[in-house]
Amino acid sequence: MHELLWDDLRIALSIRDAGSLVGAAHRLGVNTTTVLRRLRFLEKQLGTKIFYRSGRGYRPTDAGAILIQRAQHMREQTAEIERLLLGRDRELKGLIRVVTAFVVMHHLLPRPLLEFSRAYPGIEVEVVETVLLPDLRRGYSGIDEVHARAEAEVAIRMTSRIDERLVGRTAGNSYSRVYARRGAEGIPQELTSLDVLAGEAPWVAFERDSTRRVHDAWMHRTLASSNVRVRVDNFNAMAVMVSSGVGIGVLPTCTEELHPELIPVSPVIEELTMPVWILTHPDLRRTTRIRAFMEHVGDGIARHLRIAEERASSGSS
Repeated sequence: MHELLWDDLRIALSIRDAGSLVGAAHRLGVNTTTVLRRLRFLEKQLGTKIFYRSGRGYRPTDAGAILIQRAQHMREQTAEIERLLLGRDRELKGLIRVVTAFVVMHHLLPRPLLEFSRAYPGIEVEVVETVLLPDLRRGYSGIDEVHARAEAEVAIRMTSRIDERLVGRTAGNSYSRVYARRGAEGIPQELTSLDVLAGEAPWVAFERDSTRRVHDAWMHRTLASSNVRVRVDNFNAMAVMVSSGVGIGVLPTCTEELHPELIPVSPVIEELTMPVWILTHPDLRRTTRIRAFMEHVGDGIARHLRIAEERASSGSS
């Protein structure tokens, strides 16, 4: 006889608890055919009938009653193990792996992570920068050759499209404007329309064939006939190039704090407004250290975004 598995015993418990195949299937989140197939397989393994079927549903046989008693004991042991592990987790110790984009890591995370580390010194946070959104259901691997074994429990993203199977919160919105170096010769220094900027000013843009950002589509359309002097592949390089005075470029307003040499020369570009999400898998959201991270760091990012939003709304430089 093959070794009995807990999943097989759960089938018997669920049928006993529900009194029917349909009810057991609902409890287990599978279809009725699967429950019946696995029940028959279990009975074949044991060489005996486990349930009688009557007008009142499924009732255990004598052999089934013995099996279910043992399975109930196993369920109670499993629940006790889960309680012990949950109690250990409540000590707020361990590792949290976070993946995010560079602009978030550079401009939004440092201060909230500092505050989090002071509040929870027993938790180590590992942050990996990547443009890809990991599959938090299985952990993340294959970020690149350097981080090939990295796994993620939390993702922080500027995006309007998320996997509906993930859970989390928005910390606020990221806004974008066109920026110029303060005092740069031949570069606009006053707020003006995008049409004027697109037609008259030199630009720093993203790669010609890039399509991974919402900013790419906007640039391809807006700057089709503009004077593009330099192209870069990320927002950090964009800020560096714009700071040199070579041209103007689009940046999230949260970058202003680290680049006081830059001034906004356009209104907020509405179609580039993006929510900032902090996400995890449903199975992890009740983990105490994950919940503490998402609340504490999420609140910190939200404060930073509110300041950037107030600055953008006031039109201050």
